[in-house]
Amino acid sequence: MDKHIQRVVDGDLDAFAEIIRVCQRPVRAWIVSRCPPGGDADDVAQKTFVAAFNRIDEYESGTDFRAWVFTIARYQLVAECTRLKRKADYHSRFVPHALNQELMRRAEEVAEEPARLTHLRECLKQIEGKSREILDWRYASELPLAEIAQRSKRSVGAIKKHLFVLRQKLHDCIKQRLAEEIV
Repeated sequence: MDKHIQRVVDGDLDAFAEIIRVCQRPVRAWIVSRCPPGGDADDVAQKTFVAAFNRIDEYESGTDFRAWVFTIARYQLVAECTRLKRKADYHSRFVPHALNQELMRRAEEVAEEPARLTHLRECLKQIEGKSREILDWRYASELPLAEIAQRSKRSVGAIKKHLFVLRQKLHDCIKQRLAEEIV
């Protein structure tokens, strides 16, 4: 192993690939066995070998290289655990706030819902003929697009586009009516 290490120190990057080949499996297995839930063992292993490569000149020749790599792995694992604790702490403080904001937003939407439904009914009255029939097939009868296309003698793509345009018109109509309420 020392000859590979010396080659790496001398600038031979391919020699480090051999070091990784020899050490990767036991180091990764050790990390996986100690990595907490939610931790990324592969990321810790990669960081371990990157740190070992960057600090290879600090390795003392004649000592146990695997022990040196395992020490680096231990510190990388401690860093991963610290990251996970910070993340959990952040989420424990942020999630209740975000949940409260989302609940408030949804409560406002529910308050607006009757007005939206009323406006939707009014806007639907403006859509007549084949367009209204297609909307009824899709949303009242819940027919698949292929069947609507067959009934209307059009392609599925044409039906999708038609429905998109109709939904956009309804959305714009509802939005306009809600804006008129405010004024």
